[in-house]
Amino acid sequence: MKDPATLRQRLESTQFPSLGAMMEGYAQAAAELARVEFRQKLDFTPESIDALDEILVLTGESPELDLEYQVRLWGSYLGEVVRRRYAGTWEMTPYPGSGTAVPAVEARGSRLFPLMKVHRRLTLGEEEDVRDFYAMVTERLGNPAQIN
Repeated sequence: MKDPATLRQRLESTQFPSLGAMMEGYAQAAAELARVEFRQKLDFTPESIDALDEILVLTGESPELDLEYQVRLWGSYLGEVVRRRYAGTWEMTPYPGSGTAVPAVEARGSRLFPLMKVHRRLTLGEEEDVRDFYAMVTERLGNPAQIN
């Protein structure tokens, strides 16, 4: 990766074949950006959620925050951690109370909104900690999917 602007341009100019492919592409880009810009390892494991929250704290403090892009980038990563762990799928679905369709992860009969969680983390601060969200997801969904 040359710089964050190049990464963003690459993502926004890519024609992804599906919502899942787009979210995975953004999540991979988030992991790349985390390594280069924040010296953090985002490896799609539950343990990486701590590093993600640290990145969100720093990102939320930026005076030139592009909220929509940052939400898509880091929310895709959070969603991919959940999707992979629980063999879920990405879908566009109305966010409760808004009627606006947003990407959500469907896993084990639960519909989760990781991008909305990241939006709340960036706009409302530490009471919206993504570690708490992930702990709630783990409690609700139980043991991870068995991978053969």
